[in-house]
Amino acid sequence: MTGGARFIRADRSQTRWDLVDLEALLPGDHRARVVMSFVEALDLSALYEAIKSREGERGRPAADPAVLLGLWLYATIEGVGSARQLERLTERDVTYRWIAGGVPVNYHGLSDFRVAHVEVLDRLLTESVTALIAEGVVSLAEIVVDGTKVRANASRESFKTSSKLARIGAAVERRLAGLKAEIESDPEASSRRKRAAQERAAREVQERAERARAALGRVRAEREKRAKKHPQDEAKKKSEPKVSLSDPDARLMRFADGAIRPAYNAQIAATPNEGLIVSVEMTDRRNDAGLAAPMVEDVVRRYGKTPQNLLVDTHYATNADIAALAEHVAGPVKVYAPPPSEGGDDISPRALANRSRRRAKEPESMKEWRCRMATQAGQEIFGLRKLIERINANLKNHGFGFIPVRGLIKAKAVALWHALANNLMVAHRLRTKLA
Repeated sequence: MTGGARFIRADRSQTRWDLVDLEALLPGDHRARVVMSFVEALDLSALYEAIKSREGERGRPAADPAVLLGLWLYATIEGVGSARQLERLTERDVTYRWIAGGVPVNYHGLSDFRVAHVEVLDRLLTESVTALIAEGVVSLAEIVVDGTKVRANASRESFKTSSKLARIGAAVERRLAGLKAEIESDPEASSRRKRAAQERAAREVQERAERARAALGRVRAEREKRAKKHPQDEAKKKSEPKVSLSDPDARLMRFADGAIRPAYNAQIAATPNEGLIVSVEMTDRRNDAGLAAPMVEDVVRRYGKTPQNLLVDTHYATNADIAALAEHVAGPVKVYAPPPSEGGDDISPRALANRSRRRAKEPESMKEWRCRMATQAGQEIFGLRKLIERINANLKNHGFGFIPVRGLIKAKAVALWHALANNLMVAHRLRTKLA
């Protein structure tokens, strides 16, 4: 078959000792080095204080938080959102092996670390942006804010009505009572352990059902509030309000393609020209109306000052938001948003007179906003708002279109990872350009 050819055969049964020089395998300009340079410059004392393993005490040492932080940042940049996939990459991929540096990791630890330190991630986002502002690389003169809907980790079938949740709760109560009686009467330890595990699972379902009922109460309150302002629209809704049993914080939202899916509404504030994210929040709001003021407040909380110009879409900033932001205690904010359509010029004289009287009673800040948006300069400044769509698209291309965890707090942790990863690469690009 070989025809007398000379060649070396594979011998997979032979034991070999391979020498691997990870430092030599990774190029000097590789962006994994950029990631670790960023991580090594951070104050991670809060993460080290959270480690339970201590010198002189029993227990296995924990993985270095700097390594876990670097792994997740680089994985987010690469669009990797699965803890199991990240574990496999640390075993097979040279880049991830270089970041790990021999530190053993597993998907349980990686998954827990991703969502366990929301406060630390929030602080790191603020500190990293503050450093860039101090360097003069970016400024908060103009901020664009927009909301984008991201798919939640729940199915439409998991949404239950109040009556269905009540039936589930009653069934769980009966199941728990039966299991408790079996555990007390069964003499076999193995059977007791098995039934104890079943009891824990039933209690988890019971807790989720209680959370879902609480969320259902909030949904009903929101619907009643909307019914006062829009009675005709709410009267058309014949379906009973529902919430997800698997993720009570998720809401059914309509996406750009017209489909209705369980989702969250991510609010992102960024510098339009540089693409640097300065604030991010996760909400269960189906629309963005009235969220301009809260996002500005979050910017003030982080950086101690307001942006000079706020670029938002129509209806994002309400009339009350525009008036309040113009007189903000931390500094006046000029809102750039197109006024909503009011029927055009072909309206009746009576309606036109009513509109004129209504506008005459508006505060001066509202009149200035209308005059500002009627000028060419105002339109050009507002034109920068379209750059937020590029940022949203970039985030979703790197895995932000789907939230693999459940709950608003954990969803915010994922959003912060994406914001940090985005800013890391933006900062590297800007600093390289300046150099």
